[in-house]
Formats: sequence, C-alpha cells, structure tokens
Amino acid sequence: MQKITNEQRANLKAALGAAEKRTSARIAVATVPISDHYKLYPLVYGGLVGVLVLAVLAFFWPQMALRNAFLITIVTSGVVMFLLDFWPLRLAAVPRHAKLWECWELAHRAFASRVLAQNDRKTGILLFVSLGEHYVEVVTDRDVDRHIPQTTWDAIIKAFLAEAKQGRVGEALPKMVEAATQVLEPHYPPQ
Repeated sequence: MQKITNEQRANLKAALGAAEKRTSARIAVATVPISDHYKLYPLVYGGLVGVLVLAVLAFFWPQMALRNAFLITIVTSGVVMFLLDFWPLRLAAVPRHAKLWECWELAHRAFASRVLAQNDRKTGILLFVSLGEHYVEVVTDRDVDRHIPQTTWDAIIKAFLAEAKQGRVGEALPKMVEAATQVLEPHYPPQ
C-alpha cells in the first residue's frame, strides 16, 4: 500500500488552493489507506476452515478421539484467523464486490460531508482514492452531472490510475485536481 508523504500532501493542498481561484465549484479530495477494516472476514474464514477440517477428520479418520479432532480444528481455525490479521492477506480474502461496495459507500459518505454539507452550498465534486483497495471514484452532484459527462471523469481516472500503477499516487493526485479544475472551469467560472 502506497503512502502519501507530507510534501505530496502540501502539493495537493496547493493544487486545491489554485483550483479554488479558478472555479466556483468545490473540489474535495479524500484519500484513505483502506475503506473498511473487514473485521468479520478472519472470523468467517476461520470458522469455515474449522468446519471443513472437522468434516475431513470425521470422514477420513472416524476413529480419531473427539478431543484431538477439536484441538486440530481449533488450532487450524486460529492459524487462519491469525494469518488474516495480515492486511494484504485479509484484503485478498475479501470478495471484490464487498470491497467495491465498502469503497463506494465511503466515497459517497465523504462526498456528503465534504461537499454537500458545507454551508456555502457550492456545487462540487469529490475525488476519492482508497489506496488499499486500489479504488478511485469521482463523485459529482446533479448540477455537475448535467454539464459534464461521465466519460470525462473516466478519462481523468484512467490517467490517474496509469500514474498510480507506477507507484506515483502522491504525484498523481495534484494532476487529477488540475484535470478536474480544467473540466469545471468553463461551466463554473470563479465568482
């Protein structure tokens, strides 16, 4: 998982400050290391592995003492849960649709709090990046949707992902803000 340095955060803040001067639309950025802790998955997988191990022991070694079978089951379940405490393994174990749902939900909650809930009621967008899940989304309000097609945002995301895949997430974020600013400027000039 890539981290964003303090210098990169400063560059992002500067890009957002420059965007404020060029467009009346609000541009917010949310970067999170991970969208959810997925705490349930180690327990679920540990339990499933435990049941599977117990079933295999009962089928292939029916003469095994119940105490030994339960001990093997508990140890196996514990090992699986312990291994899934390691973040890369836990993220790999979570189904893709579950990760996408958590990212989407967090992106829209962040949009509601960072754009919609502001007192000045500006129209705006949120550039959301979840580093752990490699998820990027541009969340827009209805007014922006009327003026700018989704294909424009998809192109900005594609350019961001191309640079992020090369390990330059921190450098790609200000560029994404700049690209969004260029798109918003004609429709929302500064006031």
